[in-house]
Amino acid sequence: MTRSERTVDVLIVGAGPAGLTAASRLAGVGAVEVLEREAQTGGIPRHCHLGGFGLRTGPQYARRLTGEAARAGARLRTSVTVTDWAGPRTLDTTGPHGLERITARAVVLATGARERPRSARLVPGTRPAGVLTTGELQQTVHLHGRRPGTRAVVVGAEPVAHSAVRTLLGAGVEVAAMVTDLPHHQAPPTDAADTRLRRGVPLLTRTTVAELLGRGRLSGVAIRHADGREAVIACDTVVFTGDFVPENELPRRGGLLLDPGTRGPTVDPAFRTTGPGVFAAGNLLHGAEPALSAAREGARAAAAVLRHLDGAPWPAEQIPVRAEDPLLWVAPQRISPGSPHHFLLRTAQFLTRAHLVVRQDGRILHHQRLPRTVVPNRSLTISGNWVDRADPRGGTVIFSTEQRST
Repeated sequence: MTRSERTVDVLIVGAGPAGLTAASRLAGVGAVEVLEREAQTGGIPRHCHLGGFGLRTGPQYARRLTGEAARAGARLRTSVTVTDWAGPRTLDTTGPHGLERITARAVVLATGARERPRSARLVPGTRPAGVLTTGELQQTVHLHGRRPGTRAVVVGAEPVAHSAVRTLLGAGVEVAAMVTDLPHHQAPPTDAADTRLRRGVPLLTRTTVAELLGRGRLSGVAIRHADGREAVIACDTVVFTGDFVPENELPRRGGLLLDPGTRGPTVDPAFRTTGPGVFAAGNLLHGAEPALSAAREGARAAAAVLRHLDGAPWPAEQIPVRAEDPLLWVAPQRISPGSPHHFLLRTAQFLTRAHLVVRQDGRILHHQRLPRTVVPNRSLTISGNWVDRADPRGGTVIFSTEQRST
């Protein structure tokens, strides 16, 4: 089949909050095209009927972003899949109009994140029906109007797990328990209290799902507590929540440098990847953050794209940034003195009365007291007002934590 070739000014891959917001900001500068592999634009908010989108539901928020991008003049194309790179800023696609090769002055990757399914989490047992991720649960209930089961176990205790509980209860499904291998829940206290006290859902901490049971349809989950006790919870549905990973196949195939912590492409504060002319924004960079945060990143990336189109140079060398255990990751992963920005952090374990210390070659650039308790699965935002103290010719800037008496 013949592959048609075209050129645009900006090509955006992904029509979720980050991609649509970037499109609405960029559409006035030339030909801006957004490619979405799904049949509809809007990303994950399309099937999130709970809160977290300002005064709107998820579908309302998705429609608003789609309308803004379209009215601004961006060309929104759905059911179009990017298959590979044909050059530094050239992408091959397939869709309803056949095969295409599209070259752009700037490419923005906004492919988002996905939850790891049961298979990727290496949970043993049979392969029955009734095993879902949160995204699959929300699609089942809100897009297809189906009841997923009658009695469920939710694996996880982060904010999205509590959203899964509310979705299940709203669909008429009893929730037998929430299960987490961590010592506490990771949600805002009001959400956790609402789930446990008002809705009556017990939380089993320091507990893992050891095996899925049942043939054809799930009949229960075997659980194992940290002290070695084992039990079986009867259920016909289990929902694995959280554990988001970036949809990084496209940046990986493009040879862009990926960060081992976030597993998304490394970027600088202007959302520039290691590929000149290629930007990345939203949950592709760090797994799931709220939709409003992804949209803000899309807007900031658009501003950087505009500067690039106006001739701003692509940085040749920058200072690398990394996080030390127990911090999981820090983003962005490269900095240059003189550019204002902030950092996003995540920890692998609960930290109480900890201090953040930022060093370069043993010299302290910044330290601050962190919130009283820092929680896994929830990000921290750190100001970058200390970045000018970094030596452009120095070594890696390292984020670490310490326990201090003050």
